[in-house]
Amino acid sequence: MNEIEKSLFNQGHKRIVGIDEAGRGPLAGPVVAAAVIFPENQEPFIFKDSKKLTEKQRLQLFEEIKEKAVSVGIGIVDNKVIDKINIYNATKLAMERALKNLKEPYDYIITDYVKFEPYPYISLKKADEKSHTVAAASIIAKVYRDEIMKIYSKVYPQFSFHKHKGYPTKQHIEEIKKYGITDIHRRSFRLEY
Repeated sequence: MNEIEKSLFNQGHKRIVGIDEAGRGPLAGPVVAAAVIFPENQEPFIFKDSKKLTEKQRLQLFEEIKEKAVSVGIGIVDNKVIDKINIYNATKLAMERALKNLKEPYDYIITDYVKFEPYPYISLKKADEKSHTVAAASIIAKVYRDEIMKIYSKVYPQFSFHKHKGYPTKQHIEEIKKYGITDIHRRSFRLEY
C-alpha cells in the first residue's frame, strides 16, 4: 500500500500529497476533496478503500490520520458551482482548494485518476487501493462530507440525508418524488425519476 510513495521518495521527492474526493455521484450536496501529507517514514495503517470500511472504522481512522499527518487540507465545492461548471471541473476545483488549505509545502501529488496539470502529479486508477496517502485522503473527504450531509438532514428533515448522503438510492428518489428538490440538490443532475 506504500510502494508508490516509496518509489517517489526514492526519486528524490520529499513531501508527497495524496488527494481524493467524496461526492461525485450524489444528487445533492457538495463535492469534498481532501489532501493529506504524511511524514516520509510513515508506515501504512489503512488497507481498504474508504467505501469498504464501516462508518465506525472510518471515524477511528479519521482521527488517526489527523494525528499522524504532517498536514491535512479540505476543499469544498457546493451544488450551485457544480451546476455551473460540471462535476468533473468541480472535483478538480475542490482538489485545488484542498491543496491551498494545506499548511505545509509539497513537491509531488498522487491523484485518484484525475488529470492535474500544471502540478507535478501521478494519476492512478483506483489510487485509494494502491496508495495509503490517497486512501487517507479518501477517508478524510468521506467523513467530512458525511458530517455535512448529517447537518443537512436537520435543515431538511423530510430528507434522510443522514442515511443516503444525497446518493440516488431508492429512498432518496422517493423523497424527491414526494417533496420535490431542495436548495442543495444539483439541478444539472437527472432529478426526475
